Amino acid sequence: MLRARVVRTERTTANFITVTVGGPDLARFEFLGLDQCVRVFLARPGQDRLTMPESADERWYPEYREMPDEVRPYVRNYTMRRFDPDALELDIEFVAHGDESPASGWALSARPGDEVGLFPEGIYYLPPADTDWQLLVGDESAVPALLSIVEGASEDLRAQVYLEVPSQQDVRTVNAPPGVRVHWLPRQDPHATPGRLALETVRSATLPKGRPYCWVAGENGLPTGLRRALVREHGVPKSDITFLGYWRQGVAAIA
Repeated sequence: MLRARVVRTERTTANFITVTVGGPDLARFEFLGLDQCVRVFLARPGQDRLTMPESADERWYPEYREMPDEVRPYVRNYTMRRFDPDALELDIEFVAHGDESPASGWALSARPGDEVGLFPEGIYYLPPADTDWQLLVGDESAVPALLSIVEGASEDLRAQVYLEVPSQQDVRTVNAPPGVRVHWLPRQDPHATPGRLALETVRSATLPKGRPYCWVAGENGLPTGLRRALVREHGVPKSDITFLGYWRQGVAAIA
């Protein structure tokens, strides 16, 4: 369990905010890979200070649930965007969808010095060495992970990347290897379920020949639906697909 404080914030695009946190605790941050997940603990409104679980293993969650309501923090799972071990800074990119969401509301109002708790966890992007190319797909909740993967990849990466975002104003330049083609998919319907556009686009796309490694994440319908299509319609072995349901439409996070 690590504690950090906000260093700065940046409105990255119309619907994304990057919050940079730092502090001496980050000297103990163990960087594992490009899509590393981090539990983020945020104080609730009215709390004098951030209270966190003390257990740094699987016991943290029972300890968290036993906390009284008045001190129990919000906790959300995010993929880090960037880690700088020299400056002891960590970037976390939030989707800004209003004050009603605890994490989005916190990111929108975050100021330098605000405290945040971090519990680094594992990685899921583990491509086999003998694949010919990669298919990387996500909605806005997976954009930070996918950009981290692409921008941190070796120059010989061959990949088709599909990034669904809320609007045209969220399209940005990506520093990708020459063999990577990035397809931005801005939604036209503000009421559409995130991930559906990416799902239908990839299902109808002409994919490269050879054995792919597929990494798909976002609203639950996208990874589950695309995994099914890749197996049934494209003959991709299930073992070559990493699929992650980051969230489910209409279902609240754990706390």
